[in-house]
Amino acid sequence: MEFEKAIKERYSVRKFENRHLEQDVIEKILIAGHIAPTGCNNQPQRILVLNTDDSLEKLKLCTKCHFNAPCAFLICYNREETWKRPYDGAMSAPVDAAIVATHMMLEAQNIGVGTCWVMHFNPAKMKETFCIPEHIEPVALLVAGYPHPDAQPLQMHEKVRPMEEVVFYDTFARDEK
Repeated sequence: MEFEKAIKERYSVRKFENRHLEQDVIEKILIAGHIAPTGCNNQPQRILVLNTDDSLEKLKLCTKCHFNAPCAFLICYNREETWKRPYDGAMSAPVDAAIVATHMMLEAQNIGVGTCWVMHFNPAKMKETFCIPEHIEPVALLVAGYPHPDAQPLQMHEKVRPMEEVVFYDTFARDEK
């Protein structure tokens, strides 16, 4: 699929076919995340794949936004492996994890798999339920599967702010609200 077509047609899928993703499809999505850029190439990302009926039932204890997806990827980062900006100590790992999730989301779209980026989950419950070590931080959940034929983007999907409201050149000279 052409990149521009993939990004224009991608939407948050909230209704999936009732069939698991094949392992080779999961691997393609994971490879996209594996090769994503990270701060100083520290690669702090950790990805938990949930694709069994048991793990997907457990996921429902952590979020109402599972959409009965047949697969989910919990993208996390290792706090001990993050690059820190020397000026203020900001960690790159949360951004790294977001980049990894974005690569995975776009590869999924590219190969015909729908996803929905979910941040509405209980991180403490996620850690407890899936035995996630203390130094690993969950950032994003990508629920994934083959879109149901009735799946559609939400009505607000097409709403995009004008470019002049979000893009600035050289300085933020205009009043930013």
